[in-house]
Amino acid sequence: MMQPGDYLMLFCCIALWLVITPSCWSQGSATRVKVFQDGQLFAELDLAAARTLAIAGPLGDTVVEVAAGRVRIVSDPSPRQYCVRAGWLTQAGQSAICLPNRTSIQLIGNQPLAYDSLTY
Repeated sequence: MMQPGDYLMLFCCIALWLVITPSCWSQGSATRVKVFQDGQLFAELDLAAARTLAIAGPLGDTVVEVAAGRVRIVSDPSPRQYCVRAGWLTQAGQSAICLPNRTSIQLIGNQPLAYDSLTY
């Protein structure tokens, strides 16, 4: 049986959880994108400037589009198109990787990331 104080404590815990969760999981908006080809930095672009970039890889060209503070891989010759399906990336720490063509993009912001998905 729960007492009135138990309901109050449960409400306080849920409210605290709702307040803390967004601040812990948000990485902030990105300001730049790093484009890698075969493990080497190919280009570092500002997200404020609209631009389309074609990167030659072993299978063909991967096309990266930067527009309105976001970035995406428009086309890639890889068979499964996972990096294209990632869609628009906007937050620091997000990335899209085209393994068969050895191309990837990674968004970076003003502050260093507390963690990333590769080392987590």
